[in-house]
Amino acid sequence: MNIQWYPGHMTKARRAMKEDVKLVDLLIEVVDARVPASSRNPDIDSLGAGRARLILLNKADLAGEEGNAAWERYFASKGCTVVKADSRSSAQLKKVNAAVQTACRGKLERDRSRGIVGRPIRAMVVGIPNVGKSTFINSFAGRACTKTGNKPGVTKGNQWIRLNKSLELLDTPGLLWPKFEDETVGLHLAMIGSINDQILNKGELAIRLIRFLEDRYPGTLEGRYGLKTDANSRADGTADDEPEMAERETEREDGSGENENSPALEILRQIAVRRGCLIKGGEPDYEKAANLLLDDFRSGRLGRITLELPPEMG
Repeated sequence: MNIQWYPGHMTKARRAMKEDVKLVDLLIEVVDARVPASSRNPDIDSLGAGRARLILLNKADLAGEEGNAAWERYFASKGCTVVKADSRSSAQLKKVNAAVQTACRGKLERDRSRGIVGRPIRAMVVGIPNVGKSTFINSFAGRACTKTGNKPGVTKGNQWIRLNKSLELLDTPGLLWPKFEDETVGLHLAMIGSINDQILNKGELAIRLIRFLEDRYPGTLEGRYGLKTDANSRADGTADDEPEMAERETEREDGSGENENSPALEILRQIAVRRGCLIKGGEPDYEKAANLLLDDFRSGRLGRITLELPPEMG
């Protein structure tokens, strides 16, 4: 499943960021704690060269605690100041102020040595679409400074926000890069909602998510949807007794191209039946079930799930 998405406006946004980064002391890079590597734009490292760096592991409440701790250690080992938080909680973001001071210690010491007093730290908030940059800024500021939305592309242009006498933030649009070299990156970004859903095969995406959850978080889907533990048992209580179906590769109405007897497809079928996602004749509505599953994952209703771990953890 090779997913690529780079709308034209991002080229303009990248040019603007390249110019504006000259004005700032610090880059606050917001990443999704469920996919910290995939949700980092590799261009940021070159654009922000020479600037202090702070990594905000956002949506940490949706990711596993063990994964959060591992990513904190990983980014700290790379020389970045790291804060994990749920940007919807202004209380959690109080620690960001201290982290900003830590990340900009060198800048503050240089200012003092030159007799410069009271000059605010200027920070650029960067990240890919839908990782929660605007929500972070609004919670951090304690007021609605920017427009937010649970989809990519809400922030359209750069905007300066003065938080207080010591800190100014520059909000920037979500920025991807022209090509995902690793197929897994596009897959992960699609799962968390950073890719425009309209270009995705939601049925295939749901199947890939099911496979991952059954491998890494067994019992999650059964617990959420009341499924049978044997993925090959049908939701109506009967069992498939046509082994030849396993040999039949065909495009189904779910659009995934899955084998008709695929365990993952059977789980999606059971979700459809259990949640009343049916079409005329009582047949499963795979598209509706796929949307339901993805929404449940993105909102955290499936529990705290980390999709990727640092290299040393595999």
